[in-house]
Amino acid sequence: MTRAIKLYEAELYNVWQNKSFGTPLTTKTGQKVDIIDPGELNKDSSGPDFKNARVKIDELTYVGDVEIDRDYNDWKHHGHNIDRKYNKVILHVCFLNKYHQNYVYNKEGRKILSICLADFLDEEEIKEINNKIEASKEELSHKLRCIELAEKIPFGFKKRYLAELGVKRFEKKCTRIFDRLKELKFISELQLKEPKIGYELTEQFNNKTFSADEFKDKELWEQLFYEFIFEALGYSKNKSIMLKLARSARIDFLKHLDDKEEFTNLAEAALFGIAGLLPNVDGLPKENFSTYTLKLNENWEKIKKIYDGEIYDETDWHFFKLRPQNFPTIRIAGGVRFLREIIFDDFISKLIKKVIEIRNFTVLMNSLKSLFIIKSSGYWKKHYIFDNAANREIKYFVGLSRADEMIINVVLPFLSVYFNMFGKKDAGKKVMKIFQIYSQNSDNKITREVAENLDVEPLLRKSIYSQGMIELFRSYCSKNKCLECKFGEQVFN
Repeated sequence: MTRAIKLYEAELYNVWQNKSFGTPLTTKTGQKVDIIDPGELNKDSSGPDFKNARVKIDELTYVGDVEIDRDYNDWKHHGHNIDRKYNKVILHVCFLNKYHQNYVYNKEGRKILSICLADFLDEEEIKEINNKIEASKEELSHKLRCIELAEKIPFGFKKRYLAELGVKRFEKKCTRIFDRLKELKFISELQLKEPKIGYELTEQFNNKTFSADEFKDKELWEQLFYEFIFEALGYSKNKSIMLKLARSARIDFLKHLDDKEEFTNLAEAALFGIAGLLPNVDGLPKENFSTYTLKLNENWEKIKKIYDGEIYDETDWHFFKLRPQNFPTIRIAGGVRFLREIIFDDFISKLIKKVIEIRNFTVLMNSLKSLFIIKSSGYWKKHYIFDNAANREIKYFVGLSRADEMIINVVLPFLSVYFNMFGKKDAGKKVMKIFQIYSQNSDNKITREVAENLDVEPLLRKSIYSQGMIELFRSYCSKNKCLECKFGEQVFN
């Protein structure tokens, strides 16, 4: 792997090496800086940019390393302050220093002078350099501070640690699902409604040890599954409001709408109405609206008379910068199809039966995927929003990539909680095995960048490793917990 994170600083290297300054260098405190020897450009994969430099500051000449960063704050952002390889730095050089900081500190706590190159260049030079840096940086949005050092970590170690982090993330999902199951039990016992009526779990309830008998109510599991499926359908932009919708339009309420034949139309009316996405047709010419929209409004007028929960607003939903396939209208329509399966076709029992009975893991994984790929149908086959026909036909409410993510993020943790609750240890182990070998077609910006930074692209499609990459970034990299990470322990110590 190349020193990718340094590529956008190449222009600054040229300025430093050629001493292309319009005025003599000085520190923020007025000390004169004279470059006797800029040093040798470090072509290794780690460490300061220039080695064996000789720099005179006032009357003293220093021999050591020089680090050049685009921004003063990059010293910390790139982890130099906790990396012993930077302990011999004698001068820190940056292009930008917004708050006019005078020093940086190395791992040993030694204070190092910092100078800002922009103070010694004319405006045209600054503009040209900045443009080149920004153009290069667009291609490099790396997240890991240890990118320059990561190639020194053995591939086997990376693989083992990412798998460990993947299991840790899986266990966190299981804990969240189990906590919500207990909360649903608490709500049902006290006959509370969400989210309008606030409540607080008692200390006694939080500390309670539950038995399997307390969770035999089928509707608890249906509501639990419904909530997490809807949250997953919301993708990143709408997952919170989709979860709220599922908690407001509870499954026990939806079960009373009508029989199997009319359920899809009535459930869509209820969910679009509660979501606040249903167009208001009152007082407007009927020809402005489709028969479908008018029928939904007619049904919603009846439903809202028996609904006493939260009603949301169109402004609660995100459409901006979403692909039409991810619009909440499409996701809700797809969610209704899952609801229909849960309520009328015993969907959860089907999942459980498949895991217990199918022995071949390839067959089992393909069988699970088939349950979560939902082809489009009805009005939403040709619309992304109400009363505005799409340019092309919509093939799926839920495609393969989204199905993969739902299986990894919801289905397997859900089944793990279920099997462990009812003492089905063999089935629980089988679920974990599926997680360990599952391959998915989807990725995201975080996993792509972490895989590239760590030089582990071959692991990207295996779910356990991609989940580990997300856990690594969210729990360590983004929180600057480098020294609590096993990679950081290796490269920074």
